Amino acid sequence: MPQLSVPWRPGAKQEYRGLSGLIAGLARMVYAIVAPFVKAAPGMIMLSALFGTIVGVWANYLLFEFVDGLIAGTANGADEGLFGAALTMAEFQTGLSEASWPAPDLICYPLYVLQYGLVRDLVGLGGILGFISIIPLFSIWWERKVAGRIQSRTGPMRVGGWHGWAQCIADGLKLLTKEDLCPAGADRPLFKLAPYLAFVPAILAFFALPFGTYWVFRELDVALVFVLAMLGVEVYGVILAGWASNNKWSVYGAMREACQMVSYEIPLGMSLLVPIMALGTLSLGEIGDAQSGGWFSWIVFRNPFTFAAAIAYYVASLASCKRAPFDLPESESELVAGFHTEYSGFRWSLFFFAEYAAMFVVSGLAVILFFGAWYSPLPLAWSESLGDSIFARAIKGVVFAGPVWFIAKCTFFIYVQLWIRWTLPRIRIDQVLYSCIQVVLPLMMLVLLGQTLYELFVPPGTIVFRVFNILLAAIGAFFMLGFVVIAAYGFSQRRNLVGYLAVDLKPGS
Repeated sequence: MPQLSVPWRPGAKQEYRGLSGLIAGLARMVYAIVAPFVKAAPGMIMLSALFGTIVGVWANYLLFEFVDGLIAGTANGADEGLFGAALTMAEFQTGLSEASWPAPDLICYPLYVLQYGLVRDLVGLGGILGFISIIPLFSIWWERKVAGRIQSRTGPMRVGGWHGWAQCIADGLKLLTKEDLCPAGADRPLFKLAPYLAFVPAILAFFALPFGTYWVFRELDVALVFVLAMLGVEVYGVILAGWASNNKWSVYGAMREACQMVSYEIPLGMSLLVPIMALGTLSLGEIGDAQSGGWFSWIVFRNPFTFAAAIAYYVASLASCKRAPFDLPESESELVAGFHTEYSGFRWSLFFFAEYAAMFVVSGLAVILFFGAWYSPLPLAWSESLGDSIFARAIKGVVFAGPVWFIAKCTFFIYVQLWIRWTLPRIRIDQVLYSCIQVVLPLMMLVLLGQTLYELFVPPGTIVFRVFNILLAAIGAFFMLGFVVIAAYGFSQRRNLVGYLAVDLKPGS
């Protein structure tokens, strides 16, 4: 193949050979073309991409809703379309014409397949996999930036231009090209299986995790049990990785993970019994819809026992995700890298994808079970006067309820996990077990007993119930306003900090 010369920097050229050289040259050409635009208006591009994604997902939902309306309005049992579909092509064309769609004779063909459940499942699965791919990329970049700010430095600033936004993409490409090593004395089948056993359950947990009233891949009556089961299976991948590596440091990390999870899964499950007792259902959708009356209707503010259960759950979820101060299975200062010491390249990256995906899942459970699910602090009843037009539904989805609120709340709780990691030191394994057996577990036993008696003797609507509800809701509002005030004060005083943060560095410097 002839040599390909691709301009990379002004006045310089780089030669590449073969197919890999051609691909690398094309990648550099694309980067050279796109990078100036990204550097010129990074904020506008980011907001445009976010807005486009939201509009695209919502448009997809409206298409499904429109097809369902056609099926409900025109389908009959005797007249079925191709391969047993509910509608024929003629019925699709008629429905599109009645709805004043442009070019119904052409649009009916791509919309015709949307009535098949398999096609909808593939679309939903693609959305889930795309979202799961974005979470680790954004979270890793964000954790680096948060760590940098806490340590008075800037974090990634070069790759991609604006605050190093492409750093994780570059790291991912590097990991894909690294050699996949397997120790000589390792159990090869189990060694290769462990990363997938850690990653796949984290993906499956998203199948039953609702992002809104109608935004869920599969609505299950026992969705909470399914999600907890998937989080429990993910632990086996970590234990198996440590044992199969034939490395004493990896085995130590696996043993710590086993001890940690066996201990903290008990108070974690007990804390989740509290909202179940309060609402009497295991369906995450029903639990979320019960909190549509504003922030004072959120389960965390229902009574003192739900408030304590929310705190205990979040502490136990840190241990479930191996996050500091419970990151004993990795413990770089003691065990080299813990359970994934012997892993490299793509398999190593799967462990981190699984960890950050699990962080979103446990944050999502906290949001659904305690913090208002996909509803905003404003009561949903205030939106009834807006009507049912497309514009009114858009306002409802942004201001009152929708996946945007759910993702925003989950992002806040992920930030708290990052904040805790770079603030608190790692504790010893005996302290980890002591805090569970001697502190969190007895506390949850008292909380369960108190919740049982409270539900028995203080029914909703009584004066005692309302007093506790209003008091706890006021405390929650105070803390949220406090977070905003402290963040605004820190931003205004950033020049008084030590180190590089005292100077406004230009992006890319």
